[in-house]
Amino acid sequence: MRTKTWTLRLDLFEEDDVTWVHAVLDTGDNRLESRTDAHRNPHDPPVPEIGDEYAAGRALVDLGNQLLRAGTADADANEPPLRG
Repeated sequence: MRTKTWTLRLDLFEEDDVTWVHAVLDTGDNRLESRTDAHRNPHDPPVPEIGDEYAAGRALVDLGNQLLRAGTADADANEPPLRG
């Protein structure tokens, strides 16, 4: 049995109506990064947790898409050659 631990770090920054997230996923073999943000609608009440959720959610989706692209590229690179 093989066990691995991946480390995810989310740093959130907030200023006025904008929340930024810097996300880093360290798989031990690779390091993926994402930078995303969320802007509060000026007509909505200021609830910082909502901006955190949107910005972090976007960063996690981006990291997920990066992982899927990396998996596809790795699978393509490891396909056996076609025999003719």
